[in-house]
Amino acid sequence: MDWKTLASNLFPQGHDITERDCFLSGTAQVGDTTVTVIGTTGHTPIGVEIAFAQATAILHTMREHPGRAIVILIDTEGQRLRHRDEMLGINSYMAHLGKCIDLARRRGHKVIGLVYDQALSGGFITSGLMADACYALPDATIRVMGLPAMARITKVPEERLRELAKTNPVFAPGAENYFVMGGVEAIWTGDLAQQLARALEHASPKDRRSRLGAERGGRKLAQRVAQAVMSDGHARTT
Repeated sequence: MDWKTLASNLFPQGHDITERDCFLSGTAQVGDTTVTVIGTTGHTPIGVEIAFAQATAILHTMREHPGRAIVILIDTEGQRLRHRDEMLGINSYMAHLGKCIDLARRRGHKVIGLVYDQALSGGFITSGLMADACYALPDATIRVMGLPAMARITKVPEERLRELAKTNPVFAPGAENYFVMGGVEAIWTGDLAQQLARALEHASPKDRRSRLGAERGGRKLAQRVAQAVMSDGHARTT
């Protein structure tokens, strides 16, 4: 789905979202509420310019419109792999974006992410996975690391990873697998405007992903390990 069709479906009451060099920004109406909208389109990689533009939009919203909800529309092939971006410190720009989203949440801004096409690697980690909750459309492509890259990093043969991906969602891409792992709150079908309104109503800064992953059977140990670490830390300080 192209972003203009998506915006019409999400915001039937109107919006002023514009696109500039694959960066989306503007405002929209959700019921009686105005929300800030940022995002990307065209499978664009996140370079220093877009990371900085998104962070700037979030900081502007916090400064000028305290408490206003933020909706992030996600379609990216991940961080831009160019020597120029590496030399300019793309890692710091991406971290800055993630910190801005975190700060917005801490200051009471509800932040919702929606993967409407493609979400890969760092471009997804510092946007949708930093939101209060991330949602996806059924045909969305989601992965943090492709199996060939995973094989190179872990030294596990790609054939073995492909076998594991058949039964373990941690190794497999796709919106459904990220739903099972808890990274995606829900997969939206039907009335998108209604789904968004409901998501904003129930948005919470409390991270539920580990618990959802355990309940859905996609990440069986994450919550248990996190609880053990917190319990141990509490015991050491008392």
